Amino acid sequence: MIGMIMFLVALFMLMLGFPVAFTFGGLALFFGVFAEGMDLFAFMPYRIMSVMQNTVLMAVPLFIFMGVVLQRTRLAEQLLTSMGRLFGGLPGGLAISTILVGALLAASTGVVGASVVAMGLISLPVMLAHNYDKRLAAGTICAAGTLGQIVPPSIILIILGDVLGLPVGDLFRAAVGPGVVLIGLYIVYILIMTRFKPETAPAMPPDNSISRKKEVMNALLAIIPPLALIVIVLGSIFAGIATPTESSALGGVGAIVLAIIYRQFSFKMVWDASKDTVKVTAMVFAILIGATAFSMVFSYTGGDYLLEEWMLSLPGDKWGFIILAMLVIMVLGFFIDFVEISFIIVPILAPVAEALGINMLWFAILIAMNLQTSFLTPPFGFSLFYLRGVAPPQVRTIDIYKGVLPFILLQVFVLALIVIFPEWFGMSSSY
Repeated sequence: MIGMIMFLVALFMLMLGFPVAFTFGGLALFFGVFAEGMDLFAFMPYRIMSVMQNTVLMAVPLFIFMGVVLQRTRLAEQLLTSMGRLFGGLPGGLAISTILVGALLAASTGVVGASVVAMGLISLPVMLAHNYDKRLAAGTICAAGTLGQIVPPSIILIILGDVLGLPVGDLFRAAVGPGVVLIGLYIVYILIMTRFKPETAPAMPPDNSISRKKEVMNALLAIIPPLALIVIVLGSIFAGIATPTESSALGGVGAIVLAIIYRQFSFKMVWDASKDTVKVTAMVFAILIGATAFSMVFSYTGGDYLLEEWMLSLPGDKWGFIILAMLVIMVLGFFIDFVEISFIIVPILAPVAEALGINMLWFAILIAMNLQTSFLTPPFGFSLFYLRGVAPPQVRTIDIYKGVLPFILLQVFVLALIVIFPEWFGMSSSY
């Protein structure tokens, strides 16, 4: 039972707010020495070296760099301004343009925090100025910003590919369908809201200072460069021309080119973007090394066998396991980050899924969609914190919480569709 006690203590400490990497590493050291002694850690340097030599994980800092550079090129500002004028004349047009811009930012940057903050600073004041309902405006921005979790290239998909031993390109390809369906449902929800409650999202008055043709041209000029980068990066992966690691390097170069096009390039910008990339990458890899030590001790003490035996005995065979696994991940998502869940919970669930004959590609997409929901779930959803930090005083925390609830339900609905009808998304639930 040592492994199970260690697992429960880790969850408790994470909920108290202890640093993730040090929690995993410290508990691994304490329980490992207690169970076996220091000899248990003799192979730890080799495990760390294998992590650092993993070519799949090289894509993580490169995609982060691409996202940070694009965030600093004022890409979000230009997209939101152009799309807002293009769709603002429709009821709910500003909210729809926010969803579409969120999808483009997700596919070009993949950085949830940057997307939510950018749209919170630019789109939220405009929506409030045009008498949008505060809850709808806040919920739309948070939901659009979290699309970076499921729309490729997504950092979480790269991490899941490494943890589950799946080709990242296959994960990117499988995530496109659920991402498109989710974006479509967001837009349908906004259209329904404006149909029955038009006062929640009134149309913008037309801007007579600019022609409609000019508005369309401005929107195209704002959309085409990032869209071209998305096509190049994802197209090279889907066509088999480049690996995800190679395409991430291509994306980094493409982001620099876009910075030059938008006249935002400077060596200081590159330096600042590089520093931000190092900070985020160091956090991810510190957690990964701590999780590696944790999983080693957990496995040595027999915790994985105990948990696997219990999960295999669940009623309902694989469906009982799927329901329990999704519930556990969703509940943990209320309190801890997707990186911790990916490195600690997923490796525990993966052997059980394989033993039950579950299609691991399908299982990975379910986890990714579930983890996206964790960004919106109160009280600790990260997107809620990002928006709260930049929202004006009249938007209360309770407005943000209430605003995201419909979008959480839509995400759960898409998750249920993938579970029940995997063939709709080109997948199968079994091998």
